Amino acid sequence: MTEKADAPLRRNTKELIFEEAAQLFQEKGYASSSMRDLAERTGLSPSSFYNHIRSKEDILKEICFSTAEKFLNGMEDVQKMMSSPEDKLRALINLHVTIAAENISSSMVFSDEWRHLSEPLLSQFLKLRNQYELAFQEIIEEGIDTGIFKALDSRIALYTFLNALRWIYFLVKPGKTLDSTALKKDLESLLLNGLSI
Repeated sequence: MTEKADAPLRRNTKELIFEEAAQLFQEKGYASSSMRDLAERTGLSPSSFYNHIRSKEDILKEICFSTAEKFLNGMEDVQKMMSSPEDKLRALINLHVTIAAENISSSMVFSDEWRHLSEPLLSQFLKLRNQYELAFQEIIEEGIDTGIFKALDSRIALYTFLNALRWIYFLVKPGKTLDSTALKKDLESLLLNGLSI
């Protein structure tokens, strides 16, 4: 009976820890953030904090891999779309903005702090990232091959897209929200008009 009653509390505390950790990593960087910083931020004693989280890297791992899963699940949905490469890219722009709007701090940590993962986590994460980028590039190449997009180097187009989308994370201060509707519209206009013939 007691164990069941405590389970939601533990889950809520973990959610709080991940949320506060993402904001702290966004503000100070992963390397400059300590477990003591995280404990103080969540209002937990160090001993209580360690009951929920074993290490700082466990938090980084959860943020990076859970966000990567969101992107890969979104990409899988886009690949199943029976529509043009342009519509698929539009859907991917929306995917990036939507994920950023859900949690801008986690998105920025995912984008910038993954380098601090140790092996084998780093290699596993890079494999997921490469999988996503390859699928993205294939959509661009499909558009080039069918004459919808300009005959550009698909890798240049890919990294132009990804770096432009990465700037979303710098538009919003920690703890603030994102005007996703206006941002989606502006990004679609800027990025897609550059590719279209």
